[in-house]
Amino acid sequence: MNPQHQPALTAEGDRTLAPSSELATAVSLLSAATLASPEAESHRAWILEFVDHHDDAALRTCPEAHLTGSAHVVDAQARHTLVLHHRKLGRWFQPGGHADGDTNLAGVALREAAEETGIVGLRLLPEVIDVDVHRVEPPTEEPHLHLDVRFVVFAPPGAEATGNHESLGLRWVTVEQLDDLDPPVDSSTHRLVELGLSRARAYLSDQSST
Repeated sequence: MNPQHQPALTAEGDRTLAPSSELATAVSLLSAATLASPEAESHRAWILEFVDHHDDAALRTCPEAHLTGSAHVVDAQARHTLVLHHRKLGRWFQPGGHADGDTNLAGVALREAAEETGIVGLRLLPEVIDVDVHRVEPPTEEPHLHLDVRFVVFAPPGAEATGNHESLGLRWVTVEQLDDLDPPVDSSTHRLVELGLSRARAYLSDQSST
């Protein structure tokens, strides 16, 4: 990508991350995304169809499925990604969470990343890099689908993650180390890490050439 056309990184407080209650905001983000995998394309089509028929798709009270925003957090050199051992679900995932009525999913992803990692100074690349529909089975809830919209988030140099009550631990890993996690990550998370690190490195390469 031409560096002159690279989107500028955004941080907490940026007006482009302001909350929205309009489903059109999420639809616009999804529709504008350039996706790199057939799986993501299929999931996008499913989500857009679902949102078109469910006015409450951004609320977790929508029982069948609801929107979520995820952050693929990378270190400043885009060599590692941060994953957390989710307390409720018992698996390793990227940071992220429910929209809870906020359809600006870029803002949701950055907010969740800050809350779940404890890292100050995170910056988000404001473009959707991946989309995924997956089933979750929380112990105190009925099984349902998460309609997950995903973004790259850069951590500042030397960032140390502290986590919060939602995770049992956090770890910086390379793609090669994903399968060493216990339990290993699912195929969706594996896809996200590969796509996210590739996009993050491309962004840094373009920035260094300016």
